Amino acid sequence: MDIRYSTGKEPFSRMNTQELRKEFLIQNIFVANDVSAVYSHVDRIVTMGVMPVGQVVSLSKNIDPMKDFGVNYFLERRELGIINIGGDGVVVADGTTYDIVHFDGLYLPKGTKEVTFASKDAKNPSKFYMNSTPAHQAFPAKQIVFAEAKHVQAGSTEGSNKRTINQYIHPDVLDTCQLSMGLTQLEEGSIWNTMPAHTHERRMEVYFYFEVPSDQTVFHFMGEPSETRHILVHNEEAVINPSWSIHCGAGTNNYTFIWSMCGENRTYTDMDGIKTEDLL
Repeated sequence: MDIRYSTGKEPFSRMNTQELRKEFLIQNIFVANDVSAVYSHVDRIVTMGVMPVGQVVSLSKNIDPMKDFGVNYFLERRELGIINIGGDGVVVADGTTYDIVHFDGLYLPKGTKEVTFASKDAKNPSKFYMNSTPAHQAFPAKQIVFAEAKHVQAGSTEGSNKRTINQYIHPDVLDTCQLSMGLTQLEEGSIWNTMPAHTHERRMEVYFYFEVPSDQTVFHFMGEPSETRHILVHNEEAVINPSWSIHCGAGTNNYTFIWSMCGENRTYTDMDGIKTEDLL
């Protein structure tokens, strides 16, 4: 498991391109029949990916619960959010089977001991993108089919940011300890996400970009409003954003991304807006 440590504002301002990418960019999230995991000390979020191809894959693969987390099993003191961006698949959690088709989500609570993943078609494997955060209470497990997510229209064609924010793991949909997740789709001709930019000191965020054509890219902007930096992101890559950092992006093509948040609260609108003219 890859471990990333917290970086403050001052060290961040002195980092070069390679240092920024090494600290904040997550690559190679989907590996056939494997579990990838990046543990960030920013609010102790874990970003994971599973792509089962012709076999069942256990969540515990490549994770040593006692060594990595000091527990007997991964979700002993954690909760987990899952969104499938690949082919139709199956998740089995403590004996309960969930058919997770393309763009369906699943929330698994603290105390879930055994979790396995499988694809229904090895030629079109599932891609389960996941985030896990510390949890103090066990809420009910819940499957979130795409139609049952909360769909919010935002932006405009004139602003090049017309998009649909699909809220999966959100206070209006289900209860969790601290994890929130959703999927935002930009319409054709729109390239900007989350603009005007903002920060939220009470929550960090991870952005996972996908449906980015192979010959296109996304410029992900982060840093203090007066000290901005960017990381070039390609298809199926993610960026860790500390709470003090802005998080927005512009692509050379429209794209889709999953946002995941954790921290002091789950109030989606609890943010500190920044005027575009104040960015430097």
